[in-house]
Amino acid sequence: MRLSVFGLGYVGCVSAACMAARGHLVLGVDANPQKTAFIAEGRTPIVEERIGEVIADVVATGALQVRDDPTVAVHESDVSIVCVGTPSGPGGALSTEYLERASQQIGAALATKSGWHVVVYRSTMIPGTCENLLIPLLEKSSGKTVGVDFGVCVNPEFLREGTSVRDFLDPPKTVVGQSDDRSGEMVMSLYAGLPGPRFQIPIAVAEMTKYVDNGFHALKVAFANEIGAVCAAEGLDSHAVMDVFLADTKLNISPAYLRPGFAFGGSCLPKDVRAIIHTARRHDLDIPLLSNVLVSNETHLRRTVETITALGRRRVGIFGLSFKAGTDDLRESPLVELAERLVGKGYHVQIFDPNVALSRLVGANRAYLDERLPHISELLTDDVDAVLAHAEICVIGSREPQVLRAVEDLRSDQVVVDLVRLPDAADRRDLPNYTGIAW
Repeated sequence: MRLSVFGLGYVGCVSAACMAARGHLVLGVDANPQKTAFIAEGRTPIVEERIGEVIADVVATGALQVRDDPTVAVHESDVSIVCVGTPSGPGGALSTEYLERASQQIGAALATKSGWHVVVYRSTMIPGTCENLLIPLLEKSSGKTVGVDFGVCVNPEFLREGTSVRDFLDPPKTVVGQSDDRSGEMVMSLYAGLPGPRFQIPIAVAEMTKYVDNGFHALKVAFANEIGAVCAAEGLDSHAVMDVFLADTKLNISPAYLRPGFAFGGSCLPKDVRAIIHTARRHDLDIPLLSNVLVSNETHLRRTVETITALGRRRVGIFGLSFKAGTDDLRESPLVELAERLVGKGYHVQIFDPNVALSRLVGANRAYLDERLPHISELLTDDVDAVLAHAEICVIGSREPQVLRAVEDLRSDQVVVDLVRLPDAADRRDLPNYTGIAW
């Protein structure tokens, strides 16, 4: 394929060189003439492992060339890949200056070009930037319509500086947000033969993926450093501790606990986080990340309460009470806390959980429930239909079969607040009587 790459910094330079090495004809465009001059001479404008030899090879064969005129580059290519910078603006907001400039240049070139063309944004941008800002700019500058006269894709990169050539050729995944199937297939074909899972998804979802990745990477660094500080204060080798942590790929380094949902609870997570914080305080250590984990959890619980109170109805049915599906463990269950707060606000609450029966509750479970919900006998019932008939608001906190069957019998006047992502949540999302707590 014939490609034009706008912006020859780290991402653009590596993308252009690696695409050329994979057999595409690549035309590089950059506002800095020094960068294009370097590439035209077969030299790299950046310091990066292997990039010098790759550029020298593809320039020598003519697979990578430069163009001074953006219009010429667009006219001579099938796909334009935008890799310009998106630095932080005042207050941390995204600066879209370079994205807008490149979009206007490409749009102006499309105005005089016949045939299908795809504009691909590889720059990092917040969700909504492409559809609300850049596509309108392309349409205005070109006088053409996206999806009809040209296509647009968002193709985030997952390149680490220092190993970006390796990461390009061995990506963790390939993500293409698309305006239409034709454009998405064209862009995905650029990566044919490369390993890793592939995703063709809505544009805004693709925009968000890079922020999720980098946010989590930053979180991991901060988490490891705070654990290291606590270990050092306790006289422990933090790397020996983390070797054990990293060996667990079932729960720790895995998809476990990474699906958005309701607040966490139970007999382990809250108490153990509090214990880590207490240990740090004994050593006068400040660990702001871990210290705010419970704050974040409380905020998420409060969001749910506010969602329910904003609905303006008073009769609430809560389906599920234990902190974890398939158990009757109520210790520090966020659903018990939710019920307590709603009762305290004067809501008429009834609760059904197929795994929780007052007659079977003993020990710490019963003591916890009596302390937090002293009138539990008036709230908890084993009759799911009674709770369903009572409720104006149905709070779904369980995916047990009895609960899922009850959801199928909901009346049109009942509102669902979904804390567990029901199996048909994707179909319900746009319904006026449905609210997903984190989706």
